[in-house]
Amino acid sequence: MIKFSDLKLDPKVLKAIEDAGYETPTPIQAGAIPPALEGRDVLGIAQTGTGKTASFTLPMITLLAKGRARARMPRSLVLCPTRELAAQVAENFDTYTKYHKLTKALLIGGVSFKEQDQLIDRGVDVLIATPGRLLDHFERGKLLLTGVQIMVVDEADRMLDMGFIPDIERIFSLTPFTRQTLFFSATMAPEIERITNTFLSAPERIEVARQASASTTITQGVVMFKASRKDREASEKRQLLRALIDAEGEKCKNAIIFCNRKTDVDIVAKSLKKYGYDAAPIHGDLEQSQRMRTLDGFRDGTLRFLVASDVAARGLDIPNVSHVFNFDVPSHAEDYVHRIGRTGRAGRSGTAIMICTGRDDKNFADVERLIQTEIPRLANPLDGVIMPASDDEAEGEARTSSSRSRSRSSRGRSGDKPAPKDKPEDAQIETRREEKPRDEKPRDDRPRDEKPREDRPREDRPRDDRPREDRPRDDRARNDKPRDDRSRDAKPREDRAPEGRSDDRRDRPRGGQGRDSGRDNGPKVVGMGDHLPSFIALSFDERRTV
Repeated sequence: MIKFSDLKLDPKVLKAIEDAGYETPTPIQAGAIPPALEGRDVLGIAQTGTGKTASFTLPMITLLAKGRARARMPRSLVLCPTRELAAQVAENFDTYTKYHKLTKALLIGGVSFKEQDQLIDRGVDVLIATPGRLLDHFERGKLLLTGVQIMVVDEADRMLDMGFIPDIERIFSLTPFTRQTLFFSATMAPEIERITNTFLSAPERIEVARQASASTTITQGVVMFKASRKDREASEKRQLLRALIDAEGEKCKNAIIFCNRKTDVDIVAKSLKKYGYDAAPIHGDLEQSQRMRTLDGFRDGTLRFLVASDVAARGLDIPNVSHVFNFDVPSHAEDYVHRIGRTGRAGRSGTAIMICTGRDDKNFADVERLIQTEIPRLANPLDGVIMPASDDEAEGEARTSSSRSRSRSSRGRSGDKPAPKDKPEDAQIETRREEKPRDEKPRDDRPRDEKPREDRPREDRPRDDRPREDRPRDDRARNDKPRDDRSRDAKPREDRAPEGRSDDRRDRPRGGQGRDSGRDNGPKVVGMGDHLPSFIALSFDERRTV
């Protein structure tokens, strides 16, 4: 059996490994470390949880033991897809450089640029970064990659899923052609294989397990779930999750619960906390400091349940995770392998349970096709159990909204109720009047308050047989009580015109300023004062009061 002492590592590195409690390398470590120490490119393919991080950190420390870094020019570069994985790689370097004086810098989002710039300005031997933050520093002129001797790409398939492949290609072009490249991935998609063929020179390929396979130390299971009602599916699914946790009993020491969407991560964590489960969420929208506190609490055992998105599915080394619950079937089959790989690490046993609904059938079939194994079906612990109407605040909010809609509909129907039988006769008549069609038009276009109120029937009223053009223009001339003995049209013109005013508009001057230019507005109105504007006085004109 091969031991670390047989791999020609630096004595100080071997001492740090011994202090960490390791003696025997994993298959990927035994296969990747010797060619890496020789300076060759390495392409490592292994399932998650097999120790890929130590496969490149140990030879890098040995090769960088001699030499000195220059300002803004790191000697080595490690690219990671997520902040958590980058922070974990940095912790591994701290563990294994215990007896070396190598410097490192961690470039991730959510941390001040100023602190990172200060580290780069002093010069670092190992630079660990996510692609986005690394390019930010480079474009700001704070970083040069021309001094990189060793470049590592960790979890390359996750880089592909997150859309980092164009950034990876650009970073490769910024590093020297003579660099040594160590490339690690759990799966080998065609796009990743194209990159390895382009940027790796005659790499040593180490594949210690079948591509995209699950560890044999993990006990898998799936519950085929169907809700009693479509609008209660989310609530009953959370009830099922709690029932599965309770069914495991003391065997479930801690667990990671994976959800596909960030909103579901928050909802599930809130629901678990409401029912007394020690749970906390972690996803990409949270502050970096909060994410690190949550992970630290889960590692040291103060937090029992970690509800996570796929940000925690890759590369996180938490050795003592007993269970993994897939609240949702992952959209990409490869993610299933990485999710359940958080348990059963370093030869330990683990349990992975998944909940599959009707809409997840296609994704579930892709998972079984990828791992080439039929996942055992588990019995639903809630079968035959009468579920309560609601289980948490999300269901309560849905019930509140539905009650509001019912109240609105009841208010809309309240006007359609028939009148009670014991209603007085006058009220019934009034009700019948209200039920008349609203589109019934009045008999003429006159306002209702100007209509004459006559008690005579319509057929007894006198009829005006004169032609339309001979009838009085003023509607009020139709009334039986005219205002004057003479109609307005019968008055002489001179009697209708005010004194001192001419109605001949042709005599008015044109082009005057203002509306009342060239117009004599007649005598001033008594009692309004001489300062009254002329346009207000017009409203008191005798002609305009008719």
